[in-house]
Amino acid sequence: MPQLDQLTLDDFTPYMNQFFRIRLADHEPIDLELISVTPLPLATRPPATVRQPFSILLLGPSSHQYLRQGTYRLEHAEFGTLELFIVPLGPQAGRMQYEAIFT
Repeated sequence: MPQLDQLTLDDFTPYMNQFFRIRLADHEPIDLELISVTPLPLATRPPATVRQPFSILLLGPSSHQYLRQGTYRLEHAEFGTLELFIVPLGPQAGRMQYEAIFT
């Protein structure tokens, strides 16, 4: 798996609608479903060595509890593990949406 600063939206696209697991101390694991990988607009044309900014959206399980904004270790059998800063955006059909932005 590439380093965090080398990941592109193409690295995430094959895992659409798949689950990434977060393990928390003293809590059952939480599975987040990858539901969107979206390119973000560029303010200026970047050098060829800079990646296209993008965001990913993940949906948590049906629950009234949710993860707070912060860095979590996401695990996926094929993708591997990744320390990722995610932000809760609000519920969608009883499931909390989370976003991570890659610039």
